[in-house]
Amino acid sequence: MIDVAVAGSLHLDIVVEAPRLPGRDETLIGSSWRYKCGGKGGNQAAAAARCGARTAFGGRTGQDDFGELLRANLVAAGVDIAHVGIDAAHGSGMSIAVSEAGGEYGAVVVSGANLAIDADRVARDWAQLLAAKVLLLQNEIPEAVNLAAARAAKAQGARVVLNAAPARKMTAEFLALVDLLVVNRVEAAMLSGEDDMGTALAALHSPSRDVVLTGGGDGSMLMRRDGVRADIPALPVKLISSHGAGDCFCGALAARLAAGDGIEAACRFATQAAGKFVSTAQTGHG
Repeated sequence: MIDVAVAGSLHLDIVVEAPRLPGRDETLIGSSWRYKCGGKGGNQAAAAARCGARTAFGGRTGQDDFGELLRANLVAAGVDIAHVGIDAAHGSGMSIAVSEAGGEYGAVVVSGANLAIDADRVARDWAQLLAAKVLLLQNEIPEAVNLAAARAAKAQGARVVLNAAPARKMTAEFLALVDLLVVNRVEAAMLSGEDDMGTALAALHSPSRDVVLTGGGDGSMLMRRDGVRADIPALPVKLISSHGAGDCFCGALAARLAAGDGIEAACRFATQAAGKFVSTAQTGHG
């Protein structure tokens, strides 16, 4: 049986180092470039697999070189890609980011084949994928796809975890299927309408849903469905880069839930995993 099924996005991220962002009609000379296999779905699936979970992915790439790299990256991480479709009509998802010397950046994301997943075929085509202990979702593919996947997975007894990133409005029908909601400060404020994070956490919680609010170096807050709150401190580490930490947290969290951990124990494990991640240099290709 699959431990963690991830339905979501795959993007090839190309990062260019430059002295500053270019102006309109301007060409700058950069110093280096690299690529990294990304997309929140792909990152979270890789993290879950590296935490020991039997992990499978549902998604879509183009029939192109980027797609080959994205699929190979999942396989290298130990993720089953039997349910990753190859789209001849749409290119693979990708992004281009220009990173300034001071750390600021600007990016353009093209979702491509990620937006071409057919929600009407999900229950049938992904039936084996969705017979998992945990289904992990994000907001980088259409909600109709997430809804179809959550409905089919719940019918087979799966626990549905949603990382509501990037922040967007979601229907009550979809949220009713979510057993565990994971948000950061921006997503919590947007979804709850509350600026105070404790108030936002309480507003997003329900008797049928646990909520985790991640806060980076400030640790995370958990409110269980029974209304009990736990504050979980961050791992004290030297920060190298926080990029991708949320995806690491979600993948590790799903892996431990599938292994049978209680929600608080799983959150503490995920916090440790994310702390180790941000204190380790992440390499790309270039």
